Amino acid sequence: MSQNNVARNRLSSTTVHIMALDGTLNVNSLFMFAAFLGIALNPADPNSSLVSSAACAASSAVAKHFVEFHVYSFTSFLFSSLIASCLKLAITTDAKTGRIHRNNNGGGGGEMQSIGGNVNLRLLQGGILASAGGSISGCAFLTAALVDLVEIKLGTLACWGWHTAAALIPMLILVPSALVIYIGLLFYAFNR
Repeated sequence: MSQNNVARNRLSSTTVHIMALDGTLNVNSLFMFAAFLGIALNPADPNSSLVSSAACAASSAVAKHFVEFHVYSFTSFLFSSLIASCLKLAITTDAKTGRIHRNNNGGGGGEMQSIGGNVNLRLLQGGILASAGGSISGCAFLTAALVDLVEIKLGTLACWGWHTAAALIPMLILVPSALVIYIGLLFYAFNR
């Protein structure tokens, strides 16, 4: 293998890492915004519930869990984003000069450029796994918060009304499925 091919492979690997970290940051930003909006919601407001039967109304414990899960979700996404930001900075910063490498192509934005491997690969992989773990736990907590929101708005799971089931069943199938696919692809990428 020639030296040019080695440099090209390293560049594409670094570019893939940066793109993955950018994607993590973008998605986490959206989820942090959703979690922040959920925290701002007042679940104790009696006018916010669509439940007509008092037996199906959610208790104050569900409202407390709703807020707790949003805080946990926000914290997890923030953790993941901070780790991803630090990793991205470590990848793109030259250890000798402390300067961030950009390939200015004459346009307004800059494209990241590889610096040739000044980042410990094990540390990079550990950081990516930590960031992914934060995103996964954030999704799990946000899903739990949404279950509580459905119970507050549409009735408890014990009553199992049509609207409650219609709101929860797709979410409880699609979100775990997406997380399993995400985890599988993450481990596939590390073992490749």
